[in-house]
Amino acid sequence: MAHDLFSVQDKIAVVTGGLGQLGRQFVLALADRGAKVAVFDVTADPARVAARYGDHAARLEIMFCEADVTDRASLETALQRVVQRWGVPDVLVNNAGLDSPPNALAAENGPFESYPLTSLHKVIDVNLTGVVLCCQVIGGAMAGAGRGSIININSIYGLVSPDQRIYEYRAAQGAPFFKPVAYSVSKSGLLNLTRYLATYWAGKGVRVNTLTFAGVFNHQDDEFLKNYTARVPLGRMAAEDEYNGAVIFLASHASSYMTGSNMVLDGGWTAW
Repeated sequence: MAHDLFSVQDKIAVVTGGLGQLGRQFVLALADRGAKVAVFDVTADPARVAARYGDHAARLEIMFCEADVTDRASLETALQRVVQRWGVPDVLVNNAGLDSPPNALAAENGPFESYPLTSLHKVIDVNLTGVVLCCQVIGGAMAGAGRGSIININSIYGLVSPDQRIYEYRAAQGAPFFKPVAYSVSKSGLLNLTRYLATYWAGKGVRVNTLTFAGVFNHQDDEFLKNYTARVPLGRMAAEDEYNGAVIFLASHASSYMTGSNMVLDGGWTAW
């Protein structure tokens, strides 16, 4: 039987932010294909786990670890649990992140000139510093084992500026909204972190790549959807499962000669 290039069977994967919308998708995509998946999230509350995963957790090889990506000690403790149960991870998906949605507090989404530095620090701490810490702890263990694939989850707003015109309707509703600078700055930092680690760990057998995504449909308000999708050549937001294939590709042997790269899946957003 020919080797399946895209197989992730028996691979050990860590997905940060695994209780979120996309994180759940990545976990199930990997686990459904035979991977052993550790969900790292800031809470591993059984009720929340049950609400997000239902009977999938019992049917598949999934473990849930409480881990704060901004806290090295908690990452080390969670990794130790994974290693004791399964071994050193083969795959790390750095998915955990903070964003400011249109319904966030006004102070979070005000003009750049008055954007709070406390908010800037909080977002960068999770979206960038948190990825650095995960790479140090989990990626370091992978490098020690001489193999692995690190997948950094990015956004189109890490490549190009947000189109603030999409949100102008909010001003007409009496609640002006500006997509904050912190998200863009934090996500753009992932691109060079990827390149840095790809070259740093190339001799250790660890590949490091970025996946850059556009927005995902999550029942946003109609005005936002109209403005956003008009900006997308494919004319719609992504379905929540449409990025799974790219994660499987980067986790598998199919991408064995790929490192330091940025794969863009954005419906054509950055083509205009």
